[in-house]
Amino acid sequence: MRFANYAGRAALTDGTRVVHVAEASGGKYDADPAAIFEVWDEFAAWARTVNLTAEGAKIDRAQLGSPSPTPRQVFAIGLNYRDHATESGLEPPAEPPVFTKFPTSVCGPYTDIELPTTTVDYEAELVVVIGRRGHRVSEADAWAHVAGLAIGQDISERTRQLVGPAPQFSLGKSFPGFGPVGPWLVTADDLADPDDLGIGCSINDEVMQHGRTRNMIFSVSGIIARLSDVTPLLPGDVIFTGTPAGVGGARKPPVFLKPGDVLSTWVDGIGTITSTCRTGTSYPTQPA
Repeated sequence: MRFANYAGRAALTDGTRVVHVAEASGGKYDADPAAIFEVWDEFAAWARTVNLTAEGAKIDRAQLGSPSPTPRQVFAIGLNYRDHATESGLEPPAEPPVFTKFPTSVCGPYTDIELPTTTVDYEAELVVVIGRRGHRVSEADAWAHVAGLAIGQDISERTRQLVGPAPQFSLGKSFPGFGPVGPWLVTADDLADPDDLGIGCSINDEVMQHGRTRNMIFSVSGIIARLSDVTPLLPGDVIFTGTPAGVGGARKPPVFLKPGDVLSTWVDGIGTITSTCRTGTSYPTQPA
């Protein structure tokens, strides 16, 4: 099942057609996408009975927003692929390095990225959205708390992120538009193996990252167990699960996003999201 935020309203889609949840359910379920996560288990059972072929209208992808548009908590995991840890010159972590992207950075899957500087980087990520509150969840029970999976980009302004003496990960990764998520939420039962998905991104059709989620150091289940051991996970919460090798800042010479770049990110079984980069208000348009 694929759940979408379509023109700001909860919707179901097969990628071609779309139906609004409020109308299809006769008002039983709210039009607000965020409200759906509060009743996710019940909603998901109903959603699987909807006939999109008979009831759906042709989708306009420009109308898609982040499936969870107003998460109360946004978590992100650093160095969760060994090849990315290696390219960063760091040892693979024994515990997941956790930071946050502030919720105002979350945006839809087909939006512009405003570049504040010349050192903005890309990070293709699998995104998990929580569908059931959980505190101290075991790895064995973790998937029962997942509403579904989406594609994300952990856009990162490296200068702000790495300013000393203590790095500012959360600020450097939380400019407006620095958290594209979408194009929709895919439930785990729609994927042959939700723990083994191809993931990657390209800039102007040149592949920059390509990996598989089975190579994550901490699996989706492991991440949920470790996060929920400390803080309750809430319906609609968003988790960025880490990025494979190939980020721009680790390349020699570095490759950062430029105005006009088209950044496409994909995860097998879910789809593709695309962002276009444009000059921000503080972007240095002239050489220093």
